[in-house]
Amino acid sequence: MNILDFLVPSSVALHYPAGTSTDVITHLGKLLFDAGYVRDSFVEAALDRESRLPTGLPLSGDVNAAIPHTEVEHVLKPGLAMATLFAPVTFQNMISPEEAVPCQLVFVMALDQPKAQIEMLQEIAGILQNPAVIQSLMLASSFEEVRATFSKDRS
Repeated sequence: MNILDFLVPSSVALHYPAGTSTDVITHLGKLLFDAGYVRDSFVEAALDRESRLPTGLPLSGDVNAAIPHTEVEHVLKPGLAMATLFAPVTFQNMISPEEAVPCQLVFVMALDQPKAQIEMLQEIAGILQNPAVIQSLMLASSFEEVRATFSKDRS
């Protein structure tokens, strides 16, 4: 599974000025909706799922990530949205939900097969273990730079 096969160019928000985790999930969900990837129920379902099963992921470097998603019935076709945030917003830790995680890199998954969700989570988790890739994504100012970062990670 290659992240570039799913990343929707119009659903990449770089240096987004989110105020809250709800703000960034809503923004990315609306971008996926506008691009025809998800149903109008997607954002509400993703926010509901995030409140019950948080996706904040503390990483080893300065930037932490979150990977919100929801059930397959809210998805029309598989896609992935991504945001780098101007300033961190708080997500709850996926392992220890009582712990807050300041996140600056967010991937919203819209996948139409449960098995694909697991595979994409593994793909993203692998990417997030590479500090150079994270730094490159955080510095990116265009989708082309994001694409180049993910392409370079593959080589």
